[in-house]
Amino acid sequence: MSGAAAQEAQDVLNAGEYRKHLPDLTSPRFTTMQKQDAHEYAKAFIEGGMPPWLHALYLHWRKLFQEPFKGVTNDGRVRPDLFELQDEGVPIEAIVASASHLLSKLSPEQLAVTRYHLDSPEWRSWSNPEFLLSDKGIRLDELIDEVRNAVLAVLEATLSPEGYAKALGAMRINGFLGDLVEAPRVCSEYSYNFVLFGTPATDAPWGFSFYGHHLCLNVLLYKTQIVVSPWFTGAEPNLIDTGRYQGTRILHDEERLGLALMQSLAPEQQAVAQIFKLLHDPAMPHGRWNHDDQRHLCGAYRDNRIVPYEGTLVSALGPEQQALVLAILEQYLLYLPARARGVRLRHIQSWFHETYFCWIGGFGDADPFYYRIQSPVVIVEFDHHSGVFLTNSEPAKFHIHTLLRTPNGGDYGMALRPLIAGAEQAFVWEGER
Repeated sequence: MSGAAAQEAQDVLNAGEYRKHLPDLTSPRFTTMQKQDAHEYAKAFIEGGMPPWLHALYLHWRKLFQEPFKGVTNDGRVRPDLFELQDEGVPIEAIVASASHLLSKLSPEQLAVTRYHLDSPEWRSWSNPEFLLSDKGIRLDELIDEVRNAVLAVLEATLSPEGYAKALGAMRINGFLGDLVEAPRVCSEYSYNFVLFGTPATDAPWGFSFYGHHLCLNVLLYKTQIVVSPWFTGAEPNLIDTGRYQGTRILHDEERLGLALMQSLAPEQQAVAQIFKLLHDPAMPHGRWNHDDQRHLCGAYRDNRIVPYEGTLVSALGPEQQALVLAILEQYLLYLPARARGVRLRHIQSWFHETYFCWIGGFGDADPFYYRIQSPVVIVEFDHHSGVFLTNSEPAKFHIHTLLRTPNGGDYGMALRPLIAGAEQAFVWEGER
């Protein structure tokens, strides 16, 4: 067996460790959950069933939602002129055809809850827990097969083939989790909402949000250009080890490449990159760790967060290490079609002189960890979590959260929107001449 194959076999074995942490399904949490659908479950949480810390988080999220959008920054100041309109070769005709086909299948009632104005603040009300805090759009597990398949066809037309496979993997693992805890009406392969912003068109901006437990995608499209940001992808556990989708696994490449990068650093570089030695370190300032996002800084509702640079500068690393950084970023850009991904990678690489890599936790082969890569034009985060449905009180490699943000107003394509408006106005003026 080759070294790579041996490592993959060991990774699968390690992922199976989650079975030591299966919960007691006779506990009130699960016996109650097993009787509820997603709406009942969310209502019970919001109206008093939440643990106090979770209720406080929910209230904080709603407070953050009231803030005008600014964007994630490293110092509180939004830097201008970082993004531009460009041809990224996105197959916009096929995407528009898929979205139009979906709309033709919706009832008037479904259309009324699915379509929002392009500039609606509801772009920002996505969240990744299993409880449905923002119920908008259509929910896949409540649709007939024909309509549900039409929603998935929009995803398939928009994302790269490998990105679509990753999204399906996250959805299927969520269904597997629902089976493990015997609550498929709350956690299923189709417990996701789809919302449309604007009107599908080949020559005007529009987009959609697709969100639910452990998978949230926000997509803006304009002509042949695409923004997929912010997005969140997670898994608990990250391996299906039995049943219809046995062998499905996600987020292991992001884990493997991140660890390879950290282990490749010289000791003095590791000392700079490792900002905390423990995943829940007493040296962390108040608020640096929280129950829900744990070490993540840029999760749901954190659209305006200030995230100072930390760690080691990527441009100071060697060529092999910079190649690992690019390999990590390629995994985080996997949802983008190939040409758009290449354009985005080159743009990010042009900012390596202001790109930082930081690490929390140990970096032995068995250690759980957190890492972040951050520049003016991208933030990606990786985190091993403690159990939410499973019972592991400490972070473990079978529960993973990942996310991507585009700082300085890039999320939801906000930084592009004034450029789009200017381009459209210029087109009108030109047409009037």
